[in-house]
Amino acid sequence: MPLVAAAVCPHPPLLVPEVAGAAAGELDHLRAACDAAVTGLLAAEPEVILLLGSGPATERFGAADYGSLRGYGVNRYVRLWHTNCSGIESLPLSLTIGAWLVGRSGTDLPRLARSVAADASPAECAELGATIEAEAAGRTALLVLGDGSACRGVRAPGYDDPRAEAYDEGVARALADADADALLGLDPAVSAELKAAGRAPWQVLAGAVRAAGGDWRGRLSHHEAPYGVAYFVANWERA
Repeated sequence: MPLVAAAVCPHPPLLVPEVAGAAAGELDHLRAACDAAVTGLLAAEPEVILLLGSGPATERFGAADYGSLRGYGVNRYVRLWHTNCSGIESLPLSLTIGAWLVGRSGTDLPRLARSVAADASPAECAELGATIEAEAAGRTALLVLGDGSACRGVRAPGYDDPRAEAYDEGVARALADADADALLGLDPAVSAELKAAGRAPWQVLAGAVRAAGGDWRGRLSHHEAPYGVAYFVANWERA
């Protein structure tokens, strides 16, 4: 059973204290929840951690590739795993924050990364999830990066949309119940209108779990919408 556990975390750059600056304390509880979710992944004793997040295209990344926080006011690179001259600055924001979160854990486990195109269809996401499961060479833990709607109030990045709260509540229930069918049922058009960056990665997770088979249980440990953006932290494990 290559896929042994999964965790879902958001990827706002403000999770990184240097980016948040004086406001870093406002997300201490979210940061702690993400740290606990990664610890939960490691408790499943995986042999490799696969980071999965949205990006401009669906692609693989090398162990030495890295992302940058320069666009957010901090001159800092974040390595996926190895440091050598073969790596390139190619990680999208989702995977950059994911690599930062895994790095905080202190684990020396191998790390791989895949992005899924933000506009990938549910069928394409499910197929990618099945491919990830089929290609796993050992006990694999998935760290899935994705934010919910960004339309929770007039100060939200996407302004206020009355559909946003119900959308996020549906995602929260699906993550709490390890409900792959509910995640695969998320509408891509509505998700895009609500600026929900996690839709495609969540559907890849659902496809991977469906392909892995067996019973899964979920635990939603954090759900809030500061700054008008919904953030979820959850763990899935085999029942």
